[in-house]
Amino acid sequence: MGAIMLQGTGSDVGKSVLVAGLCRALVRRGYRVRPFKPQNMSNNAAVTSDGGEIGRAQALQAIACGVAPHTDMNPVLLKPQADRTSQLIVHGQVRGVLGSGNFRSARGQLLGAVLESHDRLRADCDIVVVEGAGSPAEINLRAGDIANMGFARVANVPVILVGDIDRGGVIAAVVGTRTVIDPDDAAMIRGFLINKFRGDPALFEDGYAQIAALSGWRGFGVIPWLDAVARLPSEDAVVLERRTFSTDAPLVVACPVLPRISNFDDLDPLKLEPGIDLRMVGPGQTIPADAALVVLPGSKASVADMRAMVAQGWDIDIKAHHRRGGAVLGICGGYQMLGRTIRDPDGLEGPAGTVDGLGLLDVDTVLSGAKTLEAVRGRALGADFGGYEMHMGRTAGPDCGRPFAMLGERPDGAVSRDGRVMGSYVHGLLASSALRDALLRQIGGASAGTDYDQSVEDALDEIATRLEEHVDIDAMVTLAMA
Repeated sequence: MGAIMLQGTGSDVGKSVLVAGLCRALVRRGYRVRPFKPQNMSNNAAVTSDGGEIGRAQALQAIACGVAPHTDMNPVLLKPQADRTSQLIVHGQVRGVLGSGNFRSARGQLLGAVLESHDRLRADCDIVVVEGAGSPAEINLRAGDIANMGFARVANVPVILVGDIDRGGVIAAVVGTRTVIDPDDAAMIRGFLINKFRGDPALFEDGYAQIAALSGWRGFGVIPWLDAVARLPSEDAVVLERRTFSTDAPLVVACPVLPRISNFDDLDPLKLEPGIDLRMVGPGQTIPADAALVVLPGSKASVADMRAMVAQGWDIDIKAHHRRGGAVLGICGGYQMLGRTIRDPDGLEGPAGTVDGLGLLDVDTVLSGAKTLEAVRGRALGADFGGYEMHMGRTAGPDCGRPFAMLGERPDGAVSRDGRVMGSYVHGLLASSALRDALLRQIGGASAGTDYDQSVEDALDEIATRLEEHVDIDAMVTLAMA
């Protein structure tokens, strides 16, 4: 069946959101649609229906299509765990570690796995909507490329180039891409989209026409700034650098932004709470003394992030917060950091060794064994919830005798003797409004009861409607089916 690919003039131009919105718009037209990203690099991941993991953006795009996430939607996932190494995930399972020295050669060998997944998806639907990575203008990375033109050329998928007008220089970005890429690559691009326009689109009519004239590509539309994007989970940690929150809510919840933070969308449901002032604490900042709750998020490398926490002085801040009577919640890697030690005897995250944790929970963690990837349901704080586990290692100790949750008959996590420090291996648990309410009541607040999952669905519908208004989707369907 058909396929179309959105590539960008750079990273963070909005490709992931536009693919999700386009998927939802096509589903509403009656098409069977599947998302696809050949290669992704992100520490925000999701568990799939076939027991693997893919990038969080592709899981969101699957929701937009009304189907369960599957490993074929993102066959190659790179999860950075150090400055020069990434964990390699192929078809949802850990394949090994890629370093700067072997990245390019190994990447080219993965094209076969990419094409296998693409062909399976294409045989199972009407239209595959493909998302590129980074930009095809990064011509220094063209050899062995499987994420952009390397895939598009081999799979013969037409490309639409997305430019971000909000960052400025969009004319040069689109036309410059045409200038620097290989002519055969440029022939795969059939048009462009301008994204994130603020104000009256009529003001850009001349610029739009100039891009078409200078590039030789047709325009498919100018997309306005989409406020609904703020209600969707983000995949790239770069958004944390720009994220702002209210400062007049009565309860402060603080989260330190660790260098290898992962699955930070666990905190997104707290953004829906009008009574919560969610503060993402960046490097050089102190954890606010007035915080009622500190959340330690997931981490792709908990040993390295524990060391980073000490380097920032956040360990002192968190211990002082606890002495003042504040609560602490650790999720996955954050849970491991709450314990006495984290041991990595096999060097799974880097050099083998042991690091001291915060010591707020009487538990110890050993990083070893196969990676746990599992969707779960359970009960904690008197409330039912759903989520998923995605971690390596096992945590044990006296405080595990007071589990945070019960996943059926299986205990999860730990709670300190004073009840104010809690740890869990389950991601996504705060999406449950009942559990969110129970947690907030422990710190003197309450949930507004907003349904997080429905909020995401509503945002996808809103984005799809805006795309219908501003994008020539009929022409995109014709291109995909050609």
